[in-house]
Amino acid sequence: MEFKLTDRNVYKLTIRNNPTIIQGLASISDYHDHLYLHLIESAPFNLGKLKLYEGVPGNLFAFACKSSWDKGYQGFVSFTSKTKLVEHYENTLGATHIGGHKMVIFPHEALKLINKYYPTLNK
Repeated sequence: MEFKLTDRNVYKLTIRNNPTIIQGLASISDYHDHLYLHLIESAPFNLGKLKLYEGVPGNLFAFACKSSWDKGYQGFVSFTSKTKLVEHYENTLGATHIGGHKMVIFPHEALKLINKYYPTLNK
């Protein structure tokens, strides 16, 4: 459904040697001063204690931050969190809770995510 909405781009995360199996998806809108993440999903086999790959959501958030940085938005990314995940996103992504369910990843934390998931960019 997300890919049918004209204000959004949907990106898939795959692994290098197996591009046909989707590990996760992100739906992103460009608000011309930051990117907004509507949806991040991990494949069912990447959920729970027996997940195949760890870090799928972090990788997708880092992609959004890098895309924001590349567009000149200094890595700014916003999203709406489920209530039970607010603290998790604060701890794992460095996101800032700005009220209600709204969260923002500011430039300093965006750079941390970009450097973690795209380490070869700094060499």
